[in-house]
Amino acid sequence: MLNDCEDATPTRIADRGGAGSAGSGFVLSRGVTLLFAVACGTSVANVYFAQPLLVTVGHDLGMSPALVGSVVTLTHVGYGLGLFFLVPLGDVADRRRLVVAQLLLLVAALAVVATSRTAAVLLAGMAGTGLLAVVTQTLVAFAAALTAPARRGRVVGTVTSGVVVGILLARTASGVLADLAGWRSVYLASAALTALLALVLHRVLPRDNAAQPASLRYGQLLRSTVTLFARERLLRLRALLGLLVFTAFSTLWSSIALPLSEPPYSFSHTAIGALGLVGAAGALAAAWAGRLNDRGLSRQTTGIALALLAASWLPLAFTRSSLWVLGVGVILLDLAVQAVHVTNQTLIHALHPDAGSRLIGGYMVFYSIGSATGAIAATSLYTAAGWGAVCALGATASCLALALWALTRDSVPDPAYQDLPRP
Repeated sequence: MLNDCEDATPTRIADRGGAGSAGSGFVLSRGVTLLFAVACGTSVANVYFAQPLLVTVGHDLGMSPALVGSVVTLTHVGYGLGLFFLVPLGDVADRRRLVVAQLLLLVAALAVVATSRTAAVLLAGMAGTGLLAVVTQTLVAFAAALTAPARRGRVVGTVTSGVVVGILLARTASGVLADLAGWRSVYLASAALTALLALVLHRVLPRDNAAQPASLRYGQLLRSTVTLFARERLLRLRALLGLLVFTAFSTLWSSIALPLSEPPYSFSHTAIGALGLVGAAGALAAAWAGRLNDRGLSRQTTGIALALLAASWLPLAFTRSSLWVLGVGVILLDLAVQAVHVTNQTLIHALHPDAGSRLIGGYMVFYSIGSATGAIAATSLYTAAGWGAVCALGATASCLALALWALTRDSVPDPAYQDLPRP
């Protein structure tokens, strides 16, 4: 038994061979990879379903505006807690059993939300939904562990595309379902789909033979996550990049409804939600990032993506003048964010493949901080200074990320690719 967090930090593994040790002999086919992506998108969408439903939910349950606003806050707080306290369990438990258990508990939390009759029950259900939706990151780490290093970037790219598409389409789906059958139908439908995914994943996924439940106590597991950040400079840099790019991402998507709901557009909520379809196209187009990572081009991929991210704010600044330039900006931004995110996760997993869940969970804490920062700052800025100030905020975060990459690109080797031949 290990006695402290120093000993709990895993020894670096080269991981140059075949597929990860999880599920010995299991081949991650394209179909199963897509199943991972669907499960990730479905799970993370639960965090965002409530955003277009707040007014309706508040009216139905007699909630004050301040209390209604806490619905989103509590969901994100639950998600942040889950990233730190639940995702690391993937390094010491059978991930198949962990995924299925979390999905079934998520079904229960969604059922609580769908059947709630008081504000207190609703808020408890939303906090539980956020906490358990982090099964998304357990799935990302599991997919990476099941994949040979030469294909890991491609697989992580596909699975992460599911995450981004789930985030972008959640508002659209919830709005349509709520219009058809009421807001409770959103959570009932999600609970049914989540239960089905739990059954399918239980049948399809292999047992995680790499899990070593006796190797770490829970407290040591959490401390070792902090120790990994203290020791690994690449992890700290990539986490900071993640914070900045998701600040930019959230700056756009948390505030874009404001100018679109005003003249000259005066769009309905359904029409605004449809913009997520455009963003999803950009996210899916970023699958090339995974392939470039597999070829050892992570630095170049990051630099190009961050340059596109910074450039995206120029067309976005003209949102009030043209929907076409808005579409271009949205596609560029989502493509760039997805490319950096895929690269980040691929690189940090390669640092310590046997600590993949802790690495990805810790990294995603920074993602959550960036998302919250962008959302709060963007809505406040729009009220105070308009859309131009929002774009300036997004462009600043993007340029800071590009500058950080430029200053550090040669200072830390890429662990998964430093020994591979460059094309």
